[in-house]
Order: sequence, then structure tokens, then C-alpha cells
Amino acid sequence: MDVLLTLIDSTGLAHLTWPALVMMAVGFLLLYLAIAKGFEPLLLLPIGFGAILTNIPLAGMGDPGGLLYSIYQVGIESGIFPLLIFLGVGALTDFSALIANPKMLLLGAAAQFGIFSTLLGAIALNWVPGLSFSMQEAAAIAIIGGADGPTAIFLASKLAPELLGAIAVAAYSYMALVPIIQPPIMRALTTVDERKIKMAQLRQVSQKEKIIFPLLVLILTFLFLPTAAPLIGMFCLGNLIREAGVVDRLSKTAQNELINTVTIFLGLAVGSKLSADQFLTTQTLGILLLGAVAFSIGTASGVLMAKLMNKLSKDPVNPLIGAAGVSAVPMSARVANKVGLEADPHNFLLMHAMGPNVAGVIGSAVAAGILLALVK
Repeated sequence: MDVLLTLIDSTGLAHLTWPALVMMAVGFLLLYLAIAKGFEPLLLLPIGFGAILTNIPLAGMGDPGGLLYSIYQVGIESGIFPLLIFLGVGALTDFSALIANPKMLLLGAAAQFGIFSTLLGAIALNWVPGLSFSMQEAAAIAIIGGADGPTAIFLASKLAPELLGAIAVAAYSYMALVPIIQPPIMRALTTVDERKIKMAQLRQVSQKEKIIFPLLVLILTFLFLPTAAPLIGMFCLGNLIREAGVVDRLSKTAQNELINTVTIFLGLAVGSKLSADQFLTTQTLGILLLGAVAFSIGTASGVLMAKLMNKLSKDPVNPLIGAAGVSAVPMSARVANKVGLEADPHNFLLMHAMGPNVAGVIGSAVAAGILLALVK
């Protein structure tokens, strides 16, 4: 009889709790969104699977000594995984549109307004019963407005590791929902005539310019904001590997094998933080709400800045490309192009939108560096 009781007690069924079941259901929901709906499948699939694994009773995969715990310690707590992702993103990104039209940096900067306005919003939520965010936690939540998953993970691991799961899920969820969230905001803030504006063709960018640009960005970063150097540095290294033309093997590795491998482990590590005791809190609801607000404000700020530039510039600027100032590369640029084509089937904005899109990646990394310098 004692053997039977011991055997029963060793099963997961005997130790299953409602909170763990809820979190496993969240994991299955993420898998559904990734597989059936195609929402950020590269990240949501491993995150969802990691959430299921870490909530299995008695498995201990998220506990000290467990596989997911070890992956988290090695890759997230150290900050290595987000930095390697930035290396891969840099290798995948073409800076030509931004180099050809440097004014697009203003749109990338404007879209970061959502980050700093949400910082104030997170602090204001301390007046709501049941919600309490420190300055470090508020800063980590605010970065969701940049729509940059690796940056959000990097900053959360430094400032608020206890909120990492909720912040990562919010950041990648809103990135996945870019085609749903952004178009209504873009249409509400622009007229049909504005959406039809055709922009001048971008000039050809030389290879020498492509090589100099990431080096110049890196120099400016370490001179004025060294706290952003880890993110910007890896991003620029990846881009230099791409554009140098002498290390094709490294470029292909960074664009494929490296970023794909790191993505698997990054997703599992983030999923390991989706345990019931850390995720099922009122703070999580506050984070999800603030993330949506941050992303919406960032989109609106970019569009409004583009409208202002159109009025002040001698060259026409389609306000839709301002929405690409958030750093969801290249999804938000594609959305801007799609909404533009709805107004005029012959108005192709993709290359123009890639300028603010790349600027948004740099802008979100800079914003993270500023927050890290101010509140750590």
C-alpha cells in the first residue's frame, strides 16, 4: 500500500495545481498563435513550449539545476542571448534606406516617445490598489513601446528580472500584432490624400558608405551613451560583417545558424519565467495594458512626426512611414507599405519605410541605454 501511495505521489497528476494548469494553457495558447496564426512563430513557439515545461509538476526544469534554469542563467541573466540576437539582426539589415535619407532618424526617435510616456504611466499606476512598480520595473516595462523583443529582454534582465516573462510575452505579442494594431492608428491620424503621397526615389548608396555608417554609429554611441554600447555594438558588428564583403561565411552564419540557434534557447529561457507564481499577478495585467499603450503611442508619435516633416520639408514625406519608427523590423515597414497601397495601388513605400524602421532599432537601443544609465 505504501508503495502504491508513493507511486501515486510521484505522478504529476497528484501535484497539479490550478495556477500551473492556467500557465500551461497560456503556453498552449502561445503555441496556437505561433502555429495556427503565424504570430511571431520563431519566438512564440519556443516561449510557449518553455512555459509548458517549466510548469510541469516535479520536473524541476525551471528550478536551480534544471535545464531551463541553466539556459536562463547562461543566456539571459548574463545578457548574452539578446546581444547575439542583435548581432544576427544587424547581419540581416540593410542600412541603405537610412543612409540615403538620414532625416528618417527623426522618425525613429519620435517613435520612442511611447517608451518615455509609458515610464510615467507605469509610475502613475502605483496609485491603483494592488499595483506597485519601482522605477527600475517601470523602466523595464516602458521599453515594450519600442516593439523590440531582444532590447526588452536585455533591459528587463538588468532592471527587473522578476518581470522578464510578462515583459517578453507582451513585447513579442505586440510585435506579432503589428498588422492588427498599427493600421487603425495610421488611418485615424492621416487623410486619404496624405496616404497617397509619393516620395522621391532614394539615391544609390555606395559600399563605402555602408561600411562607414555602422562604424560611425558605434563611435557616436561610445562617446555619448556607452550604456547602449552592448546593443548598438553587436548590431553594428553584424551589419559590418554583412557589408564588408570579405567575410561571407561569417555573414551567412550570423544570418542563419547563429540567430536561429540562439532564438531557440532564448525562447525556452523566456518561457522558463512563465511559472504560475511569477506570471499570475496583478502586475502582469498592468504590464500587458501598459505595453499596448506604449506601442500605440509610439506608432502615433511616428506618424505625427512624419506629418510635421511633410509640412516643413521641400521633399514630400508620406506620414505612413512614421509608423515604421517602432523597431519591429521589417514588419512595421511592410504594414506602412500595405496601408499606402490601399490608398494608391501604385504607391510603393517599403524602401522608404525601411529607413525609419532601421532608425527605430537604433532608437530603442539608445532608449534602453538611457534608461539603464538613469535608473540602474
